Amino acid sequence: MAQMLSLDATNKPTSPTATLIDPQRRRGRGSLSRESGRFDSLYREEIDDGWETLGTLDALKTKTHIEKPRSLITKNDSPDIRFDRSINPYRGCEHGCIYCFARPTHAYVGLSPGLDFETEIFVKEGAGQLLERELSAQNYSPKIIVIGSNTDPYQPIEKHHRIMRSILEVLSRANHPVGIVTKSALILRDLDLLAPMAEKKLVKVAISLTTLDPQLARLMEPRAATPMQRLTVIEKLTAAGVPVTVMTAPIIPAINDHEIEKILARAHAVGAQEAGYILLRLPYELRTLFAQWINQYFPDKASRILSLIQSTRDGKLYDSAFGKRIIGAGPYAWMIGRRFEIATKKLNFQKVSLRTDLFTPPRHKSEQLSLF
Repeated sequence: MAQMLSLDATNKPTSPTATLIDPQRRRGRGSLSRESGRFDSLYREEIDDGWETLGTLDALKTKTHIEKPRSLITKNDSPDIRFDRSINPYRGCEHGCIYCFARPTHAYVGLSPGLDFETEIFVKEGAGQLLERELSAQNYSPKIIVIGSNTDPYQPIEKHHRIMRSILEVLSRANHPVGIVTKSALILRDLDLLAPMAEKKLVKVAISLTTLDPQLARLMEPRAATPMQRLTVIEKLTAAGVPVTVMTAPIIPAINDHEIEKILARAHAVGAQEAGYILLRLPYELRTLFAQWINQYFPDKASRILSLIQSTRDGKLYDSAFGKRIIGAGPYAWMIGRRFEIATKKLNFQKVSLRTDLFTPPRHKSEQLSLF
């Protein structure tokens, strides 16, 4: 039976170990609970009323929902990131990374940022045609579009739905620059598009490599490619001429921070040209979800982990202020930044630039060809 818990004034659980779903039901998933979203008026908790003991409950399955977006390109004006537009083919992610800062977005659709984020996936059907229309707008000015900044465009359901493939086909035809963020080996399926784009300096790929420890990776990112697979992906992309960035992200205090130099060295050895990092971010419901996770798997040092996180966020578990949310602040965050800086300089990582001058707006079949 689920543990009893107290609620605070916002109707949220005060105990990080409360409302955990049975391990057999959530096997292969990252989150331990269906933590209610911040907009929910009711708090829900699964309990064993006695009937479930008569049989074994099935493991949670992934459900897909078709979404018909009105627009595909999302604009942002954040000074913390290098790009001002992005595309996310899916809402939610099967990879189940416990640290994913996109989890709280599921609260906007009335679902849990916990297990629902991993099992209730929204598919943006018709994304390719929608993107073609947006790129054809008369006032459109090409800049790098980043795909996968929130959820992975190459998560498992992409094998069937091929939304990312349709988007990439449009970008390829239009000679539009794109940056891709993923931790999936499925990206190798699209080398036939990526390699020609790379020759024109129209694409670069960021591979998120959080740890070299396969057991830790299984706990943090249960349905993502193994660390060795990701290193192989870097190697194969590089061999095909596609520039690769290794993202040591997120860096989690007292869990994977000791691996920074090793991750960078291994990625560089197989061809990564650029590197970046993000300090763990815990917005909204993610604070409780992450606390549940570390109390389950790292109970002996959970308080130390949370204390170190707070030391980088002015005493809080998260600070959304520009200039702090990505790299944190304080002595510990400063140390992480200097270690990363020294390691990347030693390995001679370099920034890779893409071209925007080759862009040709898509032309619908019904349009008249230009005279000149």
